[in-house]
Amino acid sequence: MFSKLFAFLIILQAFILPDIAAAAASIEGRATVVDGDTVAVEGTKARIRLYGVDTPEGQQTCADAAGKRYLCGSKAADFLSTLIGRNGRLVCTEIDRDRYGRIVAECRRGDVVVNAELVRAGWALEYKAYSDGRYSDEEREARAAKVGLWQGRFVEPAKWRRGDRLSTEAKVPTGPGNCQIKGNISGSGRIFHLPGSRAYPKTKIDESAGERWFCSEAEAVAAGWRAVRG
Repeated sequence: MFSKLFAFLIILQAFILPDIAAAAASIEGRATVVDGDTVAVEGTKARIRLYGVDTPEGQQTCADAAGKRYLCGSKAADFLSTLIGRNGRLVCTEIDRDRYGRIVAECRRGDVVVNAELVRAGWALEYKAYSDGRYSDEEREARAAKVGLWQGRFVEPAKWRRGDRLSTEAKVPTGPGNCQIKGNISGSGRIFHLPGSRAYPKTKIDESAGERWFCSEAEAVAAGWRAVRG
């Protein structure tokens, strides 16, 4: 009797549970743009970070073909809005979760893979540190055509978040030892902000109140701070 029950459970796991898992990993609904590589889908609490791509930050500036500065982060977000369309619906397949609790997913609008189109249009780079190379062809195509970011000069978003800047951009303020991560204390607890994050520019460090600068995320976590969400 026990062996028959065990065999039945094995069959159940093989044929039913994978379908349940697949359904849980699929998110569908009306989407709104948070920034160039992040969306919110109606009915889903967690924000969705587009898998395998990296766009400029909201305050990041780049140089166009004539050398004129422009807000490339805003341009990336505008292009994503155009891809999704007004009241557009996305179908997103969850791939992972990041350290901020966001869903990391590949999203489609109809037959269009939004992640790939951002890279093809030149408004996102393939995020090689966190991708499997699936958008490499689109990046080569954009670079060759000199579209989007590739029309001029820019700092890779990941490097910009670490404090690198074009010569025409303002330098990131630093604390002792040129450390750039801000450890802030608020009603939400001990939070650290990386250069390029949304609240970074307006966050002030008051060392007399116990706030401090950090040189790395690992240092901040070890000291009891956590990364800002979103």
